[in-house]
Amino acid sequence: MEILRPITLDDLEQLVELTSMAGHGLTSLPNDAELLHRRVRDSVRDFSRSDESPQGQSYLFVLEDLSTGRIVGTSGVVSKVGGFEPFYAYRMQMSHHKSAVLKVQKDVQALHLVAEHNGPSEIGSLFLAPDKRRGGNGRLLSLGRFLYIAEHAQRFEPTVIAEMRGVIDAEGGSVFWDALGRHFFDADFPVVDYMSAVDKRFIADLMPKHPIYIPLLPPAAQEVIGQVHQNTCPALRLLVEQGFRDSGMVDIFEAGPVLTVQRDQIATVQQSRRVEVTEISDSKFGSADHLIAAVQDGFRVSAGPLAATELGVRLWAGTALALGVKVGQCVRVAPLRPDAESNQAQSH
Repeated sequence: MEILRPITLDDLEQLVELTSMAGHGLTSLPNDAELLHRRVRDSVRDFSRSDESPQGQSYLFVLEDLSTGRIVGTSGVVSKVGGFEPFYAYRMQMSHHKSAVLKVQKDVQALHLVAEHNGPSEIGSLFLAPDKRRGGNGRLLSLGRFLYIAEHAQRFEPTVIAEMRGVIDAEGGSVFWDALGRHFFDADFPVVDYMSAVDKRFIADLMPKHPIYIPLLPPAAQEVIGQVHQNTCPALRLLVEQGFRDSGMVDIFEAGPVLTVQRDQIATVQQSRRVEVTEISDSKFGSADHLIAAVQDGFRVSAGPLAATELGVRLWAGTALALGVKVGQCVRVAPLRPDAESNQAQSH
């Protein structure tokens, strides 16, 4: 059985090993032990903080295979982007051009640099070990963090975004970067991608401030604008299912799409309920059709069967053991799939 839980410093060695499998484009989790140590340290601190307002806290989760103790995936949420280091993106905007002399009217799309200092919350840092991309693990890894958002809504902004990995080849090359960014930064895509995780100030120093007219870019670069890496397609489908939509913005380096949704309209957040565990069954019943999160004495999420009782819910003993949940404690639950029939108690 797998569970999603907050990362700890004891997970650092396995996290370094996990990120070595990710390849290029996972900007927020570069395969750098020192940077990852800072990221884990910050996450542990932020999970333990008592303040409830979004101030840029970083919450990093790991997916653990309980049978082996192996860390097989990671996902994260940042409570607020911007601040000292702005959130950068290109906004795609259409402009209308007209000439009475030539009797020509033309709409031309351009990329406008956005530097957001007071931004929304952002989900990211999603990676699942290749041998674990089955059995609903990707769904648990991605959606489980939404139960944390639902449980601590005040810690997050009303709007949530997701930067999706754009089209990058096996060697870490990006045709969009080669057509645009390389001319200003004089560096390969993997170098600037890594540097953006270290210190974003170089972006303000070198990024062109004027609009970039898309028709001036090579056709190959135009084709990948707003497209995702082939390995990102499942994650994209999950987020669309959750209510995320195209924001009209793309990443400044490889032009992957930026998705957006209102926090309270995320399907898992909207459909989740806090309920009391009134029964635990030794016999397994039904299918693992719900996300179930322990919300007292730590946060842990698993997928398991759920049945409504007169005053709460019944859990399978295996799920309760994995989550450390006892009768009388509360859990937050949501359908594993938004269109699944929910038999959970409708109480907050």
